Amino acid sequence: MERFFRSLKTERLDGIRFSTRESARLEIVDHINFYNALRLHSTLGYISLMGYEKEQLRKAA
Repeated sequence: MERFFRSLKTERLDGIRFSTRESARLEIVDHINFYNALRLHSTLGYISLMGYEKEQLRKAA
């Protein structure tokens, strides 16, 4: 979880000032979707979290 927040701060929010709370919320939701579905994670063999989960479910079946 700490890595997620570090990534959110450094990759997405660094230096951005939001005019509304809603625009900040939308940016954070977008980052969550990116982090889970697309961002490659070195600790998982450079696959996304969703890709890793699918692979684990496939192995368990």
